[in-house]
Amino acid sequence: MTNPMQPMRGLPTPPKGWPVGSYETYAQAQKAVDHLSDNEFHVENLTIVGVDLMQVERVLGRLTWGKVITGGLGSGAWLGLFFGLLLSLVVQGDMWVPIAFGVVAGMVFGLISAAIPYAVSKGQRDFTSTMQLVAGRYDVLCDPRSAEQARDMLARLAI
Repeated sequence: MTNPMQPMRGLPTPPKGWPVGSYETYAQAQKAVDHLSDNEFHVENLTIVGVDLMQVERVLGRLTWGKVITGGLGSGAWLGLFFGLLLSLVVQGDMWVPIAFGVVAGMVFGLISAAIPYAVSKGQRDFTSTMQLVAGRYDVLCDPRSAEQARDMLARLAI
């Protein structure tokens, strides 16, 4: 039986510590921790926390039937090449036959697996994009026993 007062292993827990620095970008927070590490600070007492999280979707371009077909054929060809190469290691005789068969079969599979979802969407999402989880700011937290030392060391760092 587990103790209800102890957090269960593997479950998310809020970060603990005192803020010793706040930065606009993750790279700046990382540079601050690196600075502390270079100056032999016990960095195992630090945590970088992203605050004010946002999901950002950056639109890359318009999605057309031509792009869907080309993408399906290309990804299918790579997958088919991989399986064709594996098959050519096992099959005796001309090694190019399983490779060619794999590429052609992969292209057919890739075309079908790309075209069907696009056709079903009926133009509801005619663009490509990437998703990121970003923070409005990044705080560096430190164990309270050494927070003052970390804050003093970071005060000398010009970011």
